[in-house]
Amino acid sequence: MDILLSHGYFIAEDAHEQQIMKPYPTLGLLYISSHLKAKGFAVDLYDTTFQTMADFVAHVRETRPSRVGLYCNLMTKQNILRMMPVCREVGATVILGGPEPVSYAAEYLARGADIIVNGEGELTLEELIPHLARHGRSNLHTIQGILFQDDDGQLVKTAVRPQIKDLSAQPWPDRAAIDMPRYLHTWKTHHGLSSVSLITARGCPYTCTWCSHTVFGHSHRRRSVEDVVNEVAWIQETYRPDQLWYADDVLTIAPRWFLSYAAELKKRGLRIPFECISRPDRLDAEIITALAEMGCARLWLGSESGSQRMLDAMQRKTTVDDLLAKNKMLQDAGIEVGMFIMLGYAGEEVHDIEATADYLKQSNPDIFLTTVAYPIKGTAFYEEVADRVTTPLDWDGRTDRDLQVNGRYSRQFYDHATRWLVNEVNLHKARKSRERNPFRLGKLFLNAQRGRLGMRLTQRQRENGRTPDASGRGWPAEERAADAW
Repeated sequence: MDILLSHGYFIAEDAHEQQIMKPYPTLGLLYISSHLKAKGFAVDLYDTTFQTMADFVAHVRETRPSRVGLYCNLMTKQNILRMMPVCREVGATVILGGPEPVSYAAEYLARGADIIVNGEGELTLEELIPHLARHGRSNLHTIQGILFQDDDGQLVKTAVRPQIKDLSAQPWPDRAAIDMPRYLHTWKTHHGLSSVSLITARGCPYTCTWCSHTVFGHSHRRRSVEDVVNEVAWIQETYRPDQLWYADDVLTIAPRWFLSYAAELKKRGLRIPFECISRPDRLDAEIITALAEMGCARLWLGSESGSQRMLDAMQRKTTVDDLLAKNKMLQDAGIEVGMFIMLGYAGEEVHDIEATADYLKQSNPDIFLTTVAYPIKGTAFYEEVADRVTTPLDWDGRTDRDLQVNGRYSRQFYDHATRWLVNEVNLHKARKSRERNPFRLGKLFLNAQRGRLGMRLTQRQRENGRTPDASGRGWPAEERAADAW
C-alpha cells in the first residue's frame, strides 16, 4: 500500500446526520483515489461513512499504512483530531487535505499532522508519495502545494501548485472502491428514492464574502460535455439511481456549455431527475426550459437574504428583484425552488430580517433552510470581522461555527429571529393555500408571536454578552441608533 485515504464523516456517530440521512461519498477523495490508481499507486480507500471510529482504528492497526491521507472539513474536524494519533501510533506519515486544515495549518501540525496539502490533491500526492518513500521528510521545500514544519519548528508554505488544466483527462471518481449500494439503499429507505452525486466543473469565480475558496481558489474549470454525459450514462447503467445531485457551486454558470450539455443528454436519451444549485443571473428563459426538459426536480437558488443592503454587503452581485423573477420562472416551468437563508451577517439589523421575511412571502419557495452566519477563517467575511471574533472554547473543542462576532445580535436573539421568520413565512404560506387545519394555523401563529416577542426582549443583547442599561449607555452611538425597533 502506498497510501491509505480516508475522511472523518461517521454517520453512525452523528445524531444530527442520522436525522437527515442523505449521505453522499466524498467526491474529492474518490477523485484522488482514481487519479493515483491510474498512475500505478496502490491505494486503500477506507470510507468511514457507514463505519465507526473503532472500525477505523482497527483497520489502521491491522493494515499499518506508511502514509495516510485524511480529508478534513469544518464538520469533521473533531474526528480528524482523534484519527491522527491513531495513524501516528503505527508510524504513518499523516497528510491532511480539504478546505479546513490550510487556514489552521499550525494548529493541525502541532496536533500530529505531518503535511497539509494546499489546493487540489491529485498532482501533489502523485509527487509527494514517491518523495516520502525515497527521502522521508527531507527537502520537502521542493514539493509545490504543501505546508509543513521544518526542523526549526517554523511553518513552511511552499510554492502554489498549478491547478489541473484538463479535467476531462482525469478518471472519474473511484466509486467502485466504496459501498455505493449502501448509499443508494440508505437514500431509498429514508426518502423513497436513491441518489448519486457528480460534478461537472471545479471552482467558482464569484466573490460571496462568506464562501470558502480554499481548495480551488476563484478559478472555474469545466469538464467537456462529452465526458460528463459519458459519466451520467455510466452512472445510469451501473447504479440506476432515481435522481442525480449536481454538486457544482453553480451548475448553469456557463450558458453555452450548459445548453450543449442539455442537448447532448437529450440526444443520448438520458433524462434522470436531479437537483442542483444556481444563481439568478445565470438563469434565463432558455436555460430554465433546458433545466425542465433535462428533468430538474429542484433548483437551489442562492438567496441568503431578502435585503438588498445585505446582498450588497455579501458581494452577492445579484438583486432581490431578479431573485423574485427567476423564482417565479422556475416554478412556472414546474421546477421546485429551494433557498438558503443566512441571518446574522455583519451589519444586519431588524429591518433586514423583516425584508427577508417579506421576500420569502413574495417568492414562496417550495423549501427554504436557514442558518446564522459564521466567519470561516480564510474568507473575506472572516477578515472583515477578524478584530471582533472571539470564542469561549479552546481550538480543539470548537469549529468556526462556534466563533462569535462581538457587537452582533446575540445567539439568543437569532434563535428567536429564526423562530419568527420560519413560522411567519409558513403561516403566510398556509393562509395563502387556504389551510383548513386550525391546530396547525394556531401553532404557526403562536410560534411566530413567540419569536417576535423574543426578538424584542433580546434586541439589546449583543454576542459578547454585554447588555446596556435602559439609556443605551455602554454602546457606541452607532450601535445605540441601530437598536431602534
